[in-house]
Amino acid sequence: MPEENISLEYQDNIAVVCINRPQKRNAFNAGMFSELETVTEKLKSNLPRVIVLTGSGDNAFCAGFDVHPDNPMNTDLVKSVETGDEGPARLVVERIRAVIDAFVQLPVPIIAAINGLAYGGGAETTMRCDLRVIDPAAVICFSEVRLGLMPDWGGSPHLVRLAGPAIAADLILTARTVTAEEALTLKLVNRISAPGNALNEAIELGRTIAANGPRAVRSALEVTRRSPDLPLAESLDLETDRAITLIASGEFIHGVAAFLERRPPEFPDK
Repeated sequence: MPEENISLEYQDNIAVVCINRPQKRNAFNAGMFSELETVTEKLKSNLPRVIVLTGSGDNAFCAGFDVHPDNPMNTDLVKSVETGDEGPARLVVERIRAVIDAFVQLPVPIIAAINGLAYGGGAETTMRCDLRVIDPAAVICFSEVRLGLMPDWGGSPHLVRLAGPAIAADLILTARTVTAEEALTLKLVNRISAPGNALNEAIELGRTIAANGPRAVRSALEVTRRSPDLPLAESLDLETDRAITLIASGEFIHGVAAFLERRPPEFPDK
């Protein structure tokens, strides 16, 4: 059986998804998008409370799209150049977007454990996660324009939301490398781990989140994800609606009882 390039492991109610192609700096080829699609379906059918996404090895989180000729997706990109037909290129870009969209839209918090370099699509994917923990030696680089390309994994709009249009333009148009310290200053990441410990600290952050009410977390997450795209009044209405539905679910009964009894809460998954 061939080695998995996208692995999935459950640690209690935390799912760890690992991009496992270290010999290519965990860059994505055609088969890996299919593997991520399969992993996403598995996560949907056995939904954890938190997902942690990381890369294999200590050198790279993900170098984005594999531009080498042995990646079959490059054939379609070249075909668009040779024929002047945008169709083949559109199929590739829309395929990538569909797979990444499906993963990051799973209804539980997704934490990126940035254990090494995150270039191109890898950097974009970290921006699309809900939280980011970065190793002090790791770097982020929106490197696409160096190759005559541009971000197309959905990263540009999310970078604008995180850092603002001026910072996003700086990082995307210069393709400069951002250190962990600068990434924290620019609010691209939530925290810097101890050296070599990004994954463990991301899992611990996940455990902290997973100890809370799962319905409460999912409901609050939906509001935080959707609010940037909504007018303020609609965001407030969404928050109110989700809060009422959450109360009616009865989940808070477990939390309040634990609080009054001075013990850790035990929330059911469903």
